[in-house]
Amino acid sequence: MNFPGELKYTQDHEWIRIEGDTAIVGITDFAQSELGDIVFVDITGVGQSLAKGDIFGSIEAVKTVSDLFLPVAGEVLEINPEVEKSPELVNDDPYGRGWIVKVKLTDGAETDDLMSAEAYKELVGA
Repeated sequence: MNFPGELKYTQDHEWIRIEGDTAIVGITDFAQSELGDIVFVDITGVGQSLAKGDIFGSIEAVKTVSDLFLPVAGEVLEINPEVEKSPELVNDDPYGRGWIVKVKLTDGAETDDLMSAEAYKELVGA
């Protein structure tokens, strides 16, 4: 299982990569493996402002549907068009081509509460 050290993680199994005032968000390798084959990703619309912890969409696998929680407050800038067309990218490349949304950060300090790769590994027992 993969836990990139440059990312931050949530207890709800989302990852976040900060690039300036933009946050790229997806689900972790652990989460996609637990969900199984992902068949559909439904995401909140571009331009919507959300608070930290708000549901920004859902991800549907063959056996279950799971809500997605935004790790930081911000405005949805972009939804990954590749994932909308090919949701299995989340299984194949969760930290690369399988990213889900880009968000303009409202408060960059909110990332301070997120977990490091080591803390997330401990959470999932890896």
